[in-house]
Formats: sequence, structure tokens, C-alpha cells
Amino acid sequence: MNVLLIEDDEGFRTTLALALKRRGCDVLQAAGQHEALGLAESENIDGMVLDMRLGAVDGMSLIPELLRHQPKARLIILTGYGSIPSALEAVRLGAHDYLLKPASADQVLAALQGFSTASPRPAVSDLPSLARLEWEHIQRVLHEHGGNISHTAEALGIDRRTLQRKLAKMPPEE
Repeated sequence: MNVLLIEDDEGFRTTLALALKRRGCDVLQAAGQHEALGLAESENIDGMVLDMRLGAVDGMSLIPELLRHQPKARLIILTGYGSIPSALEAVRLGAHDYLLKPASADQVLAALQGFSTASPRPAVSDLPSLARLEWEHIQRVLHEHGGNISHTAEALGIDRRTLQRKLAKMPPEE
């Protein structure tokens, strides 16, 4: 199976590529939009694994173009920021599956081969607490604003001091 792996995180991309190679895949790697589209246009590809966030580029915006070049390839979205609306949007745009990081190489390969990657519903005790989800969301928004507290507070619609108090109270890891 020829796989195009489109991921901007070099360490993760290299690790996943090696794991897929050990499982018998020929893996082409792309770190960004232009490289990915160039490979999709010029190579014969059976499956594509696309990171939903490629730096400043929304990976999902690439789905139609990638599938135009490789209409028979299975396209899998891989993301650390999963949500039901983004999963629905990915499928609407033509993605065949939607996996949350950290997905194992076996899960990625199963999705590329068309097997169900759905796992049983997690037990309620396995789900993160609301405080933990809030903390992670704040961290994502803070990262998106380059660590600027004022801009992050504005984006979240909360007072700057409230944000600072929330940042000081990191919930325990579940």
C-alpha cells in the first residue's frame, strides 16, 4: 500500500512513517500543503493520512484537492483537536475516517484498509473531567495567541484576571 503521510510535526510524522513501513506500507511524507499537493499530483497513492492542523493551514481545506488528484485513495484525518462538528465536516468533504491522536499505527493502517476503527464507548470514569477539558481548551487558545494572556482572555470572552486564576489551578491528570 502506498501511503501519503501529511503531518507538520516532524517527530510524529517520522515515527508514524517508520511504524507504517514496518507494517508493509510504502510511505511518502509531506510537511505542508504544497509538498502534499505535489506528491498527490505526481504519485500513485492508495491512502492518505492528513493532519487536521498543518501549521497555519487548515488541513481539512486540502481534502477536496487531494481527492481530486487521488480519487480512489482512502483519506484519513488525524487530529489532536477532535470534535463532532469537525468530524462531520471532514466526512462531508470526502474523508473516509477521522482518528484522534494519539492513534496507533495499527489503527491508522486499519482505517487506511477500510476497517472500522471505532472502539467501544469509554466508561464514564475514563472520560476527562470538565475542569480538565476546560484547562486543555484554555491551553490551546493560549498557544494560538502566542502565550499572550490579554489576547487569550479576549478570545475566550473572559476577564484577564479570571484567566490568570484558571491558569494557576491546573486540574489533575486523569
